[in-house]
Amino acid sequence: MTSRPDMIIAAVLCIAGVLIAPFIQPPWLLALIAILVSGIFYLMKNTHYPAIGISVVALFYGLGLVSLMVFLGTLVIVILGEAVFRLVEKIELKYLANIIVSMIAALGVYFYLGYGNILVPITGVIVALLLKSALKKREDALMIECFGTAMTMYLFEDISFSVEITSLILALIISFAFGLTAYRMKAADRSGLFSGALMGLLIIVFSNVTWFLLMLSFFILGTAFTKYKYEIKKREGVAESRGGVRGFTNVFANGLVALCGAVLYGIYGDLAFLALYVGSIAAATADTTASELGMLGKQPFLITTLQPVPKGTDGGVTIMGELLAILAALIIGIVAFALGIGPPEIIPVAVIAGFVGTNVDSLVGATLERKKIIGNSGTNMFCTIAGGVAAMLLLH
Repeated sequence: MTSRPDMIIAAVLCIAGVLIAPFIQPPWLLALIAILVSGIFYLMKNTHYPAIGISVVALFYGLGLVSLMVFLGTLVIVILGEAVFRLVEKIELKYLANIIVSMIAALGVYFYLGYGNILVPITGVIVALLLKSALKKREDALMIECFGTAMTMYLFEDISFSVEITSLILALIISFAFGLTAYRMKAADRSGLFSGALMGLLIIVFSNVTWFLLMLSFFILGTAFTKYKYEIKKREGVAESRGGVRGFTNVFANGLVALCGAVLYGIYGDLAFLALYVGSIAAATADTTASELGMLGKQPFLITTLQPVPKGTDGGVTIMGELLAILAALIIGIVAFALGIGPPEIIPVAVIAGFVGTNVDSLVGATLERKKIIGNSGTNMFCTIAGGVAAMLLLH
């Protein structure tokens, strides 16, 4: 699907397929038709991967593994979104056109089928955009986009978490405003924009906007500390790459544990998941603060041997960094309490979680990361897990 005629043909077939799909029974018959049509596109030049992706999702539908909403939603999001993405010339307008068309198409399927959970198509659209921005240089990007979109919609369909349309619209506005602001400030790239928007949307939907404000506090502090004396850190070779611009790997490495806490709390309402959320954010904030400001202090020491090491060494710590990490975690705890997210005990819990997470990050950095077993994102994940689990143990 590279030329304009191919795009138009694919879009027309997609729309026609959606309109007749509810009337074709049993499901395997519709799946067979979709696979046969995909087979035709597979024979065309540069259409192998999207044809494979659509065929596999169709097969899942034919076997009864996914619903008609998931199948048709994936179809319109990927095909119509890609069609308009290819037809629009300017790169910035490509993504805008994509999200408008795919959102309208996905909601069209939602209303056409009389489906009951609007969160399913919305998350599908955002994940498709996230994958498109993150995998733009891969030949199999569209195939992965098909799988990712379908599995995301299947997941949220299975969770069956209901949300009012007005609340969802408000969450969408806030989360995309956050993502777009980060992108305009050059604090995030396009993949960071969409992953941040997805994370913000889900946090607001499954908890409430005050929880998102706590995550926003981490983002503001982290961005400010990264930019602080950036030229000095750059000269010393310890600055964040790309001017501190975050991509989806950084967003998820620092926020995935918190997102899980928010979603689980929304489903079960257990205080332990609230602690997981606050503790992981406290750890992420403390670690970012220690890394970005601590390196401006005196000689760092390797946490495992206490021997002096050059600035920027994985696993290096400073007294200044440790103190600033505790202060940053304290701020997160105070903000969490002030926003009414947790009881007064959440403040000392956040401080301990931040301290634990920061030092686990240093331990992992001094061992696994220095040996190139994992990268920085993996180290950050260990940090947030440690902080979240520590908070769960303390506040139960």
